[in-house]
Amino acid sequence: MGELFTFFGVISENHAYLYMAHMLLTAGIVIVLAKMAVKNLKVVPSGAQNLMEAYLQGTVAMGADVMGREKAKRYMPLVATLGLFIGIANLIGIIPGFEAPSAFLNFTLALALIVFVYYNFEGIRRNGVVEYFKHFMGPVGWLAPLMFPIEIVSHISRIVSLSFRLFGNIKGDDMFLAVMLLLAPWLLPIVPFGLLAFSAILQAFIFMILTYVYLGGAVTLHEESL
Repeated sequence: MGELFTFFGVISENHAYLYMAHMLLTAGIVIVLAKMAVKNLKVVPSGAQNLMEAYLQGTVAMGADVMGREKAKRYMPLVATLGLFIGIANLIGIIPGFEAPSAFLNFTLALALIVFVYYNFEGIRRNGVVEYFKHFMGPVGWLAPLMFPIEIVSHISRIVSLSFRLFGNIKGDDMFLAVMLLLAPWLLPIVPFGLLAFSAILQAFIFMILTYVYLGGAVTLHEESL
């Protein structure tokens, strides 16, 4: 948001610089939180360890409804990392003087591409190239010439869906907050902060559950065909 003050903007207002600075800040916060959680591991968790364990258990429970508990635990490191990274990135934008890196399309597109490449890689690795792409052809052989290109377009559209959904929602939140700060820079923005925080967490949750859904669809082809 070029019209608003940002702490990193004191050095430069270059678009790429602001994006990289806020993205690295987000990564730094995530690393610090992870270090705090594992610094003094205890059998009976407390503090940061307790919060992190609750978050990881919630992530597994989320995936268990999609692909079963064992598979959810296998992919939990990826999904939990994405959720924490996106959640912090979204929440940073609510703090005056900072800008959410998820309000940059580069950020959301990169994450969407990671998910797209990884779930297709896992699908091929666990089912084989032939079996995986055979699933794209539909249940009836004579429909394959029609179904295959439709499935390809459908999968590619997931990149657009993941990236633009997150980008659009967070960018909209940033613009809403900018208007609030310009109209009433002290008192009025306190009211929507809770709503913006909820929206930031919700968008991270949606990204996580969609990642689980795409992974589940890619690695459970054998079970679906039984």
